[in-house]
Amino acid sequence: MTAVLDFEKPILEIQEKIEELKKISLESGMDLNKEIETFEQQAEDYRKELYSNLKPSQKLQIARHPERPNFLDYVNHICEDFVELHGDREGMDDRAIIGGLAKIDGKPVMIIGTMKGKSTKENLEYNFGMPQPQGYRKALRLFKHASKFNIPIVTLIDTPGAYPGISAEETNQGGAIAVNLMQMAKLEVPVIAIITGEGCSGGALGLAVADRVFLLEHAYYTVISPEGCASILWRDASKASEAADALKITAKDLMQFDIIDGEIKEPTGGAHTNYDEVSENMKKTILDSLEELSKLSVKDLKEQRYQKFRKMGVFLQ
Repeated sequence: MTAVLDFEKPILEIQEKIEELKKISLESGMDLNKEIETFEQQAEDYRKELYSNLKPSQKLQIARHPERPNFLDYVNHICEDFVELHGDREGMDDRAIIGGLAKIDGKPVMIIGTMKGKSTKENLEYNFGMPQPQGYRKALRLFKHASKFNIPIVTLIDTPGAYPGISAEETNQGGAIAVNLMQMAKLEVPVIAIITGEGCSGGALGLAVADRVFLLEHAYYTVISPEGCASILWRDASKASEAADALKITAKDLMQFDIIDGEIKEPTGGAHTNYDEVSENMKKTILDSLEELSKLSVKDLKEQRYQKFRKMGVFLQ
């Protein structure tokens, strides 16, 4: 059964009434189709209104939904002939970042992304989607491979942040991310980044220095998690919903600040309700962007990428 979020409970109550009416109709032989249709329409109207006016804190819940598609779900729906490439060539294969060669509608791409699990066992394998330095070094190896052989790059990002443990600090977490930022800016092939769920801090940015950056409709992209922000500002992580409002983490906010280039629509109810639909929307966005970027020279590609990030953070007094 799909997990129900707090703000979805009124819809669940209507659906329970519908099931109750269906049961009564079946057991008694009464014709309750009109009443059932009325409740079904009411549920659909409420759902559409609810999801068209979500607060940032509610989008946060959807972005973290346990059944939301992960990297391999999208690869299986979007790509053909995916071949995973392992390891950073320094002794480790960080499972929190997965990447490899694939085709999208016959077009070769290097697709790389952060990976989350859907069970405790999977989350332990993928470290809850939090990469260590070796993961960023693996990604960098694949970036350079793609650039060398003129293969466009697609990154799919869903991470609460880079792993903050001692082992990551001992192996230079900050340095690994910084090198990725520098080297991604120099890549000579088109780079498309999509935030599919959580996009937190440098852990997300280490895969997102791209020519085009998109957010799924209910994903979020931020310099710090709302809980982390609330802990710093108010010393109270329970004020995360207030922090989420203040941080401007949604696609519409980020488009106004030119942080991202567009929003990719999700099915009503979130990506977890229809993998096929959200994957098709992502696939179209990727193919349209690749067609547009393929017309640019290497020089123009790199210059536009530089200017895109250079102008972020500009403010007027």
